[in-house]
Amino acid sequence: MGSPLRSVSAVRWGELRDATGAAAGGVPPLLSRIAYGDEETARAAVDDLGDALCALGFVVGEATAPAVPFLLELVGSPHVACKAELLGLLERICRTEQWHSAAVAAARGSGHDARFRRRTGWEASARAAVHAGRSVIEGVACSVRPEEATPARTLLRAMDDTPPFPAL
Repeated sequence: MGSPLRSVSAVRWGELRDATGAAAGGVPPLLSRIAYGDEETARAAVDDLGDALCALGFVVGEATAPAVPFLLELVGSPHVACKAELLGLLERICRTEQWHSAAVAAARGSGHDARFRRRTGWEASARAAVHAGRSVIEGVACSVRPEEATPARTLLRAMDDTPPFPAL
């Protein structure tokens, strides 16, 4: 395995926003702290990244889907100490349906609100990105370390419970 996060600079983070503002100022540095920081630094960075990518634990933004492959890369990296926290964040991302629920409610009311179309795409892309990492998560689920295997199995169940979104 090469150096972690080697391709993070290929993402146009400056064009994306997360829940805290411009993704360029938050997401790449937080990913780096998770990859290269000590355990305490990494855990704090996962918490901050959760606030940015999955606000309140159930609202994703446009920077979430591009960040998921890097979260999966970190989960699959042998030296990352906070895999349980990363798997928990991935589970919350996978389970989000705030924008889809709002869009469905708007469609039942006075018609589909165009504001939700873009946001439902963020949600669908983020969920699809988590599903795309199934093999990484299955590998961690087979770990002899229960502190990693248990949250990985929980995420796999969440993935089974949350198929791709239907078209609105």
